[in-house]
Amino acid sequence: MRWEKAVANGLPVDASHAFGIFDRTLCGIQETVMSPSDQWWSPERANTCGAYREVAVVIDDRWPQAMKGEEARVSVSRRL
Repeated sequence: MRWEKAVANGLPVDASHAFGIFDRTLCGIQETVMSPSDQWWSPERANTCGAYREVAVVIDDRWPQAMKGEEARVSVSRRL
């Protein structure tokens, strides 16, 4: 449960997408006015594409273990 689910009108609905930053999903899909939702996104969900899982593993491997708990959650917000 490391990221928020991405919300945007142009995102394909058949897969779960993680919000990254700057109107992009974690795996690079870009849609204007994309935002993080209040729902968690997880790479373990059945409707998550393989590219997301690969990116999530790379990011997780770089993140310090002490920052991987529920208490260490950081939300990325869009700045205008």
